Amino acid sequence: MTSRFPTVPSAGQVPDTSPVAVAASDADRGGARVMAAPYAVVPYETVNVRSGPARSYDKVGSVAANQPRGAYCWARGETISDHGYTNNVWVKLVEGYVSAVYLKGNEYGDLPASAAC
Repeated sequence: MTSRFPTVPSAGQVPDTSPVAVAASDADRGGARVMAAPYAVVPYETVNVRSGPARSYDKVGSVAANQPRGAYCWARGETISDHGYTNNVWVKLVEGYVSAVYLKGNEYGDLPASAAC
């Protein structure tokens, strides 16, 4: 059985300094996305991710409801109205932009007001 931890060399041996790689599961990769950015946001429903802060920008993906994502900052963009909410704040994720209308929390998707892009 091999260990993923380096062994301590005996006297006269050269220590093994080769890097150790550990595979990540799909669940771990999602967590890494959240940790790659200073904030985390959570959509309350599946939301489209855009390349910029408006629906006119290309759709580059989507985020499933209740799946946390890493976020960097927020920016003003196209005004979106849905479910009785209207807002022009878009949050910059690792993958692109999402409208804060679909994110849990405050008007900035729970980012601080000072986190403007």
